[in-house]
Amino acid sequence: MTEVHVAVGVILDAERNILLTRRAADAHQGGLWEFPGGKVEAGETVQAALSRELAEELGIEVSASEPLIEIRHDYGDKRVFLDVHIVPAFAGQPSGLEQQPMAWVSAAELAGYEFPAANVPIVKAVQAYLR
Repeated sequence: MTEVHVAVGVILDAERNILLTRRAADAHQGGLWEFPGGKVEAGETVQAALSRELAEELGIEVSASEPLIEIRHDYGDKRVFLDVHIVPAFAGQPSGLEQQPMAWVSAAELAGYEFPAANVPIVKAVQAYLR
């Protein structure tokens, strides 16, 4: 089974709230909340993939980002490598260009959302980062 390399953005607003999006019901781990991002294509850097995915999904342009955590997870039917970056600065107003629900939440509110198992370490890393 091949591993899917995913660029993930933890997008922060001026009040340090975090942008979450909800996976489509028919997607892998559908219906759960996640930090936006997507697959790193062959020959693409993580930064380029993150910028492209956030532009495609949310209509924003990444102005700054920094690495937060790397996670490998095996779901049994799919293996993922999540390359997670904090995005503290961006241009544009995020909107669900793929009709995905969105929510701005505080670090404390993250506990009230249901995430794919691979995202659980991201929640802990974000909470520690924002402490």
